[in-house]
Amino acid sequence: MKLQGRTALVTGGSRGIGRAVALALAAEGADVAVNYVSSEGAAKEVVEQIKKGGRRAMLAQADVADYPDTFRMAQEVLREFGHLDILVNNAGINSDKTFTKMDHASWRRVLAINLDGVFNCSKVFIDQMLKRNYGRIVNMTSVIGQIGNFGQANYAASKAGVAAFSKSLAKELAGKGITVNAIAPGFIETEMVLGIPEKVRNKLLDQIPLRRFGTPEEVARAVVYLCSADGDYFTGAEFSINGGLLM
Repeated sequence: MKLQGRTALVTGGSRGIGRAVALALAAEGADVAVNYVSSEGAAKEVVEQIKKGGRRAMLAQADVADYPDTFRMAQEVLREFGHLDILVNNAGINSDKTFTKMDHASWRRVLAINLDGVFNCSKVFIDQMLKRNYGRIVNMTSVIGQIGNFGQANYAASKAGVAAFSKSLAKELAGKGITVNAIAPGFIETEMVLGIPEKVRNKLLDQIPLRRFGTPEEVARAVVYLCSADGDYFTGAEFSINGGLLM
């Protein structure tokens, strides 16, 4: 049990990569708070599954784009767990349009959740990590933030911003027992990818040397590695999990 006695919060933890991360952390001994905005039923299923495995778990409802709401959530998590060791900033959305058709609202909403959300969640938990001289922060970026993509200027900008934020924060906190790393998934078998038309999916597969999409569980195992003692010497890194799409 690599994370025995640790506590964690996973944002966007009700489905996809977030769900897999929450379950993987719990499987290694962590107590987990599962953040969600509106998908309460799915979040409850994750919480119940964690509890069946013998770990503590709680619902942590909040819109991470809203700082006061995020602060409220943090107080609830800290009251329940006492402290937070691991923060996984996974919550994210996309709203794809070519730049000429992209309105300001679409731009702001994507950046508010994907980038502001990472700031908000890190901000509300960092003081108690500093007091304990320990913390593990893992931020989800994306291969799109590394290479860009047609119709995803907002999404790419938000994820590239998270990568730069992670490196900057890692430098600030390296001497204080806190590591900050990022994971950049490629095309992973989530609702977002599975909803792509078959012809487009086949074109994507042709670009991936391993000739398959990744799984949420593969990303989750990387999170566990970074949050366990195995990953103690990593900070300021961005791990690419993309089947060779970007080399």
